[in-house]
Amino acid sequence: MKHIVIIGNGISGITAARYIRKNSDAQITIISAESQYFFSRTALMYVFMGQVRFEDTYPYDQDFYRKNRLNLVFDRVESIDFSAKTLKLKATDSIVYDELILATGSKPRKLNIEGEKLEGIQGLYSKQDLEKLENKRNQIQKAIVLGGGLIGVELVEMLHYQRAEVDFVVRESGFWAEVLCEKEQRFIEEHIQSKGIRIHFNEEIRSFEGEGKVCQAFTKSGKKIEIDFAGITIGVEPNIEFLKNSELELQEGILVDEDFQTNIPNVYAIGDCAEHRNPIQNRKKIEQLWYTGKLQGKQLGENLGKGESQKYEPGPWFNSAKFFDIEFQNYGFVSNTKKEGQSEFIWKKGNKMFRLLFDSNTDEFIGINAFNLKFRHPVFDHWLRNKAGVEEVLQNLKTASFDGEFSKKYEEEIVRAFNQEIGRNVQLKKKMWYQKLISK
Repeated sequence: MKHIVIIGNGISGITAARYIRKNSDAQITIISAESQYFFSRTALMYVFMGQVRFEDTYPYDQDFYRKNRLNLVFDRVESIDFSAKTLKLKATDSIVYDELILATGSKPRKLNIEGEKLEGIQGLYSKQDLEKLENKRNQIQKAIVLGGGLIGVELVEMLHYQRAEVDFVVRESGFWAEVLCEKEQRFIEEHIQSKGIRIHFNEEIRSFEGEGKVCQAFTKSGKKIEIDFAGITIGVEPNIEFLKNSELELQEGILVDEDFQTNIPNVYAIGDCAEHRNPIQNRKKIEQLWYTGKLQGKQLGENLGKGESQKYEPGPWFNSAKFFDIEFQNYGFVSNTKKEGQSEFIWKKGNKMFRLLFDSNTDEFIGINAFNLKFRHPVFDHWLRNKAGVEEVLQNLKTASFDGEFSKKYEEEIVRAFNQEIGRNVQLKKKMWYQKLISK
């Protein structure tokens, strides 16, 4: 019987295992040094804040692994002999494979500055990071968080929940500046500051100081900030350190083709650690998102289970997040500044904001960013796949709306504002069953 070994039990690895099992009787082994069972990484914040228990982050109960004959190994892979198809583990016996899937995920980037190894300085990515943070939660009174992305603002919210004083240091001129436009950045900035968070934009940390434990942070502009905790959330990078002296071809990540095949036969890579040699148009070489990891695991799992070679097709871009009472949704490639040939429309009311891009010449809908407005993913996915016009999108905004409150109060205002600003006469249509709309 063929033995397929998966290193990593995150969303990519566990999804690959599920789809291999759906289509094959192969022996499947999943190895992880982080957690015995797959857990929802996006829920770490809610565990810390007491909204769920860690056990509640397991999407599958223990019986799921038994029923699907998934052999779980809780250990660390130290090296791989690709010619002998053998994995050397830290604490248990070596494992021989027929096919190998590398789903090793990401690891937090480091600052590489003086004092970074002091006690009280850490990232927030793994189960172990959460445990470290929980062990010191009652000792944190003055904290600093570095990095203006989603993980950074989540950690800020967690520390704020713990009633710590928080300084938020962001290298860029605004929050999530590589994604959001200036108006969106200011929208988020004002909301975070209203919670009592001190934000330092265009700033970086030069060094940390302390006697064994961090007590001061020094910025490049000369500020000194008294702290007892520092959270480093400046991004992640592929977790491939243990592979760097192997025959595997690496750049930033593990190089793969459109079938997730590496340069070594029967060895594949998916998820955060995989770098596409020839990325799909408008997509990044490395996509470190939950949904892309899941899609890659599904595609490779089906291919290996069925013995086929279907190409990976991630579909239209989307993303979502929730932080400090703000729910964010993105559909399509919405950059931080509109590009040449694009038109932009922005609507804002209270704690709600809507930004839309469309082609200035063809009227083709490009995408939206929405804050505290809930929309149905299948509807926007349908519009993006079918290159819908911007007026079709706005005409059917009621149908796209997921929130009853929004559909009653805000879509008419959005369309009316669009007509006034852009000079159109879009007429809002009555809400229909959204499945009927996307079946057209």
